[in-house]
Amino acid sequence: MKLFEFEAKDILRKHGLSVPKGRVVSYPSEAEAIAREIGKPVALKSQVLVSGRGKAGGIAFAGNDTDAGKVASDLLDKFIKGSLVYSLLVEEKLDIAVQFYVSISIDRQARRYIVLFSTSGGVDIEEVASASPHKILRYWVDPDAGFVKSTAEAMVARSPEVGRQDMSRLASILATLYEVAMECDAELVEINPLVKTSSGEFVAADARMIIDDNALFRHPEFESRSFQRVEDTPREAEARRQGLAYVDLVGDIGIVGNGAGLVMATMDVVGYFGGRAANFLDIGGGAQTEVIKKGLMLVMSKPEVKAVLVNILGGITRCDVVAEGIVQGISESPLKKPIVVRLIGTNDKEGREILHQAGINVYSDMETAAQEVVKA
Repeated sequence: MKLFEFEAKDILRKHGLSVPKGRVVSYPSEAEAIAREIGKPVALKSQVLVSGRGKAGGIAFAGNDTDAGKVASDLLDKFIKGSLVYSLLVEEKLDIAVQFYVSISIDRQARRYIVLFSTSGGVDIEEVASASPHKILRYWVDPDAGFVKSTAEAMVARSPEVGRQDMSRLASILATLYEVAMECDAELVEINPLVKTSSGEFVAADARMIIDDNALFRHPEFESRSFQRVEDTPREAEARRQGLAYVDLVGDIGIVGNGAGLVMATMDVVGYFGGRAANFLDIGGGAQTEVIKKGLMLVMSKPEVKAVLVNILGGITRCDVVAEGIVQGISESPLKKPIVVRLIGTNDKEGREILHQAGINVYSDMETAAQEVVKA
C-alpha cells in the first residue's frame, strides 16, 4: 500500500526527523490560509501516488498567500500522469544548500533490506545509477544484526563528499529510517531529497513509503485505507474487497491463474503469440469454487476483454473445484465471452469432464491454450 507524501512525512515526524512546516488542503482558500500562516514562499505539491509528479507539473511554488490560492486553483482537479489531484501539501519552501538521497528498501533477490545513500539527491535514483553509479552507496542489512547508527556511520564514511561534521547526523537519519521500515513493515522508505538547508538543518523535503499489504493486519492505523486505494481502478477496488489479487492492464485477453509466477508466465506466452493481457488475476493456492467464480466474473466484466484464458496447475488447488467455479461463473455472468482453459494436476480428469460437459475447450499445455485464446 502506497502512502501519500503527507502520510509518510507524518510518520517521519513522529520518529524525530525534520520535515517542512505545512499542511494538506483541498481548496484554494485553505492554501491561502496556510501560506499566510507560514509567512514565507511556499511549495504546493500534488498528493498523487505516482512518481515523477514534479516533471509532470504537479509541484509549483508561490511567493505569497494570494499566489498560493491561484496556484492551488490550477493544481486541484488536474490530472497528473493519469491521477486526479484531490489535495495539495502546502509547505514552506526550503533554502537548499545540499541535496542527498536516502532509502531503505527490499532487495528481493538478496532476501534482505538494502540501504541506499547518495550525495546526488533531488533526481531519480535510476538516473544517478545510470550516469554516476559510483555516487550510490549500498549496504545489505543482516536481519539478525539490524542497522544501527555505528553501521550507518561506517557506510556514510565511504563517501568522499560527506564532511565529518555531517557524517553523524546523516547516520542518525539512516538508522531512524531503518527503524521506521521495521516498525511499519515497509517495503520502501525513501527521502528524496533529504536537504541540508543554508542554516545547516537536515529536512526531509520529499518522502515516499510503501507498506507491505500482507502486514496491514498489524497496522490498524491504515485500516480505513486497506480496502480502498486512490490509485485503484473500479475493478481493482472491487477485487480488493473480494480479497482477489487483481491488476488492470491494457490488453484484451483476460488472464486467470493460480500463483503469481504462473500468471505472469501466462501473460508472457499470450504476448508471444500476438495477444495482450487485459489483467493479472491470481486466485492463489487451494482456491474454492466461490473464489474462482467471482474472479472469472470480474475478468469477464471488463468491456475490453474479448476472451479469457484460465491456466491452472493443480497442486493443493483441485482441478475439479476450479472447473465447477468456471462453469458457475459462466452461468451467472451476464456477459458471455469465449473461455479457454488449460488444466493439469490434482483431479484434472474430473475437472476436464466437468468442463467438457459444459462445452468448454480444455488443453493440457499452456502454449496451445494461449494460441487458441488469441485466435478467439
